[in-house]
Parts: sequence; structure tokens; C-alpha cells
Amino acid sequence: MRHVFPLIALTTLVSPTSTAAAPTLPRRIVSLNLCADQYLIALADPSQIAALTRFARDPDMSAVAAQAKHMPSSRGSAEDVLMLRPDLVIASPFRRKTIADVLGHQHIATLDLPPADSYAAIVAQVRQVAAAVGHPDRGERLIRRMDTALARIPPAVGRGRVAAYYQRRGFLTGKGTLIDDLMQRLGLTNLATRLAKPALSQLSLEQMALARPDYLVVESATDRVTDQGTEMLHHPVLARIKRLRIPEAWTVCGGPAYVRAAQSLAAQLQE
Repeated sequence: MRHVFPLIALTTLVSPTSTAAAPTLPRRIVSLNLCADQYLIALADPSQIAALTRFARDPDMSAVAAQAKHMPSSRGSAEDVLMLRPDLVIASPFRRKTIADVLGHQHIATLDLPPADSYAAIVAQVRQVAAAVGHPDRGERLIRRMDTALARIPPAVGRGRVAAYYQRRGFLTGKGTLIDDLMQRLGLTNLATRLAKPALSQLSLEQMALARPDYLVVESATDRVTDQGTEMLHHPVLARIKRLRIPEAWTVCGGPAYVRAAQSLAAQLQE
């Protein structure tokens, strides 16, 4: 007979500042959030992970694809979650609500993990997840390692030069995003901010040519033309703009891979 319990918020179970007795260590954690996959790989015991997302093993999407290769994953449906019998589910706020609507009154602790739009948000989430999985000390050690690695990057290595994070079909990433935070850390000026564009906008090839940024920051996978969206990035009008390349998996969402992205971009800026 399957055991079912009422769904409750994790905040009622776990509080990093609580003086009460330590909560029971979760033994079956399910991730419904690609960003949470990174945190769980870094902070949880492998035996605690009941399932990662179905994208966890995809190297184009996941920064922990190699580590997740032999770990369980799920499609993320409510039925899959129930069958895994988790005692903790980590999801985005929207995704968790969808699952909760289907599960009704199942007693499964949940942690809502919204997209991190800055390094400060990543640090906060490391502490959240570390506390939730019962290993706050690991969270603090991870933060110290990330801080140390970022401190080694030369300050203002970008020297105020203008960069545009340009994606398939001409999408441009602007202020209030993880990419913008990375640019600021490296001392780059975001073209989208200079043009007063929102967090996500589109810029035509002609407009980009007229803007004349010093760099195009592109996803490394777009070096290959696979469709019309990537073909646009290989137009001759962009040929003279130097490119900085990073894997999409490092920036598709917040997590420890932020540090790798910063290190890679800094190294390219110094070439």
C-alpha cells in the first residue's frame, strides 16, 4: 500500500537560523529544477538523490552532466514524483505549484528555487539547499571555494569595453540577468544596458553592426550552424566582432558553474 502524506512547505521544516533540534536528514530528494541538479551534486550525498531532472545528463544543458551520468533521473510528472516516494522535492516556484495542484494533499516537503539572477543569489541558494539537504557545512565550504576562485580574477579585466550576449535569432540579454551580473563582475559594459533594452530583447544584424560592440558573447555550441537561428550568428556583417564563447550549460541557470563561466570569460579577455 502506497504511503501518502500532506504537502507542506519546506520552510516549516528547515530553517538555517533555527535553534530547535536539527531536522531529519532527507533520504529521498527529487529535483524538478535544472539549477537544483547542480546544487544537489555539490551538496547532497549521492545516496540522498532519488532523481535529478531529465536534462541532468545532457551536456548542452547541464553543467553537471558528467557527474549525473550514472545518477537516476525522472520525467518530472506528478506520477513519477509519487512513485519515487521523496521526502524532499526541489523545484521552481511555478513548477512546484503545478505538481502540488496534481498531488493534492500529499505530505512532501518542498523547496522553491527561483532563477538566480546574480552571484549573490547563487550564494543564498547554496545556503538554502545545503540546509535543506542537511549539510550546511558543505554549503559554507562551497561558498568559500567560489569566493576564492572569483577573487583570483583580475579586477575590471574587461576594462569597460562593450559586450553583447547575442543568441540564436538575434536575442539580446540585458540588465537584471545572470549574464549581466557576469559582465559587471568582469568590468564589461553590457550593450543591452547602453541601448536601454529590457532583460530580453531582439536586435537585428543591421542594428548590431551599427552598435559596434567590442565583443559578442555567444554560446559555444553556436560555432556550428545547425539551423536558421544559429546561421544568423555567422552572417558576414558580424565577422569583425571578436567573440567570447561559453557553454550554455554554465549560464542557463544559476549555480556553481557561474564561477567557471567567469573564469573562462576572463581568460579569453586576456588573450
